[in-house]
Amino acid sequence: MASRVAFGGIPIMRLSKADAVSVVRGVIGLGVNFIDTANAYGDSEEKIGEAISGIKREDLIIASKSTANDKKTFWEHLNLCLDRLRTDYIDIYQMHHVSSVERRDAVFAPGGAFEGLTEAVRAGKVRFPAFSSHSIPLAMEMMKTGNFAVVQLPFNFVDTAACEEAIPLAKELDMGFIGMKPFGGGLLEDAGIAIRYVLQFDGVVPDPGIERLSEMQEIVSIAEGERELSEEDKKTIDALRRELGAHWCHRCDYCQPCPQGIGISSVLTVESLIKRMPFKRAFMMASDSMEKSRTCLECGVCVSRCPYKLPIPELLKNKIALWERVVAENTV
Repeated sequence: MASRVAFGGIPIMRLSKADAVSVVRGVIGLGVNFIDTANAYGDSEEKIGEAISGIKREDLIIASKSTANDKKTFWEHLNLCLDRLRTDYIDIYQMHHVSSVERRDAVFAPGGAFEGLTEAVRAGKVRFPAFSSHSIPLAMEMMKTGNFAVVQLPFNFVDTAACEEAIPLAKELDMGFIGMKPFGGGLLEDAGIAIRYVLQFDGVVPDPGIERLSEMQEIVSIAEGERELSEEDKKTIDALRRELGAHWCHRCDYCQPCPQGIGISSVLTVESLIKRMPFKRAFMMASDSMEKSRTCLECGVCVSRCPYKLPIPELLKNKIALWERVVAENTV
């Protein structure tokens, strides 16, 4: 059985190997047995592999992912994953970010990554075939094929599209459901509300990325406590939904690279930085990115890549205007 919350392995890329190993072992010590990482997450697999070395393998549920389109590359990613994680098998192996028709068609083509995934299951290298996606409609089509045991989709109290059809479908099909980005990529700061919201849905395992053990201690404490949302919580959620609106950046960075070198997600989430940091520190951290954003050519490349089809050039202009107001207010 999976623990009620998972550990997301992206943030430990920022840690030294020793610190990352300490965090992962500490998380496991809290009773979190579900660890999710990916080939694309830098040295995350390697750090997790060292952390779980010596721990009884059957006590853990390890999930990872491959961005490969073709079978050859898929096997290269899987074999590297097995080597890095120091294990003979991966519990849940996901085709990573299947969010466009083009990518779906590529992985399912003859000689595609799905053939590799099927072979890996038959060979005992993977227990449960899975995929992650940022497109709910496309994900639901894939879920209905019966080819997968687990799906990972974005889900939090602002990004609620999955709860309408995808989560009920997963339950109907007896599929595991991993809730990606329960904190909205860091924009949703109230852990109590964020985790309790996701835990209202049976069968959904939230997968927060953390880099400090104290963060997971707080999350586990929330998961073990009272999960029902209060009326005050619901009012807070409604207010945040109105504030963030429909056009909010999920920080997935699939819009990158920008031809002009603009750090798009940094610019689109600058409001969060302004709110969390003293102005001088926020200015030091964001001024270069904000200045670079002025070079946008409105070429539309980022829009074509964005899984959420955000009007990125328009949003960049809005954030530049916001930044200018804040700078003016703080330099009078």
